[in-house]
Amino acid sequence: MSEVHVNVKELHPEVWKLFDRYVHGLIDRRGFLDGVGKYAVGGMTAVGILEALSPKYAEAQQVAPNDPRIKTERVEVKSPQGYGMIRALLARPASSTGKIPAVIVIHENRGLTPHIEDVVRRAAVAGFMAVGPDALTSLGGYPGTDEKGVEMQRQLEQPKMMADFLATARYVKDRPDSTGRLGATGFCFGGGVVNNLAVQLGADLHAAVPFYGGAPRAEDVPKIKAPLLVNLAEDDERINAGYPAYEAALKANRIPFELYKYPGTQHGFHNDTTPRFHKEQAAIAWQRTVAHWNKYLKTT
Repeated sequence: MSEVHVNVKELHPEVWKLFDRYVHGLIDRRGFLDGVGKYAVGGMTAVGILEALSPKYAEAQQVAPNDPRIKTERVEVKSPQGYGMIRALLARPASSTGKIPAVIVIHENRGLTPHIEDVVRRAAVAGFMAVGPDALTSLGGYPGTDEKGVEMQRQLEQPKMMADFLATARYVKDRPDSTGRLGATGFCFGGGVVNNLAVQLGADLHAAVPFYGGAPRAEDVPKIKAPLLVNLAEDDERINAGYPAYEAALKANRIPFELYKYPGTQHGFHNDTTPRFHKEQAAIAWQRTVAHWNKYLKTT
């Protein structure tokens, strides 16, 4: 018997809340399937709902690995304070011969997925030298499925993982083909990392763009020197709850920032491999991201 087609637009709002908990490791696969069972109506099954919500990486790719506009390579970054070494995807415009600004792209809570690699390539198309580190390097790298990736990333120690990201940021900033101007963006878990990078790097970070990531502690905000562009989903209570205090601290410390909540969006709306993707708002958010980098990184 063939699986009934699942129209994600008709799913109960509680299904989306359960899915958010599942992808962030707050419940396991069984917990999700048990929770959505009561909403599997009209011939749908819980497994069918999960399949409909799962990422479709090949279908959503925007910049192919062999795109002639860019050059890519795999690099290994030494990280003595972290897990010793972290692998990353590096991409830059094929036409550039001199020094260009650098950006670091931080993945979600499942390693360097095909989607985040695609975002790294998009940043290169936009004119930057972009690097996407894989926090799962010490465990063998992104395993090919998000479910396994989430499970693996939970095994890592947060301080060592952060040290790996810091090492990668400094690596790309200090490369001889970099201008020394550094930007950062990240999504979900990676958005929280970008906020943390802004705290820890201080004046060494020149433009930060967190997408729906956890806010840092208010007492750490004075350490931030990078102008911020904060992209939040409208329907994302878990993350948005931390932002009033963050905004107040940014204002109190006179740190330049812009904050946008995108109407009609859920957490993860920029990720075009899942049904939470919002095409129009994601495009606006990315345009603002590139404009932010252009403003603060392409200056002397």
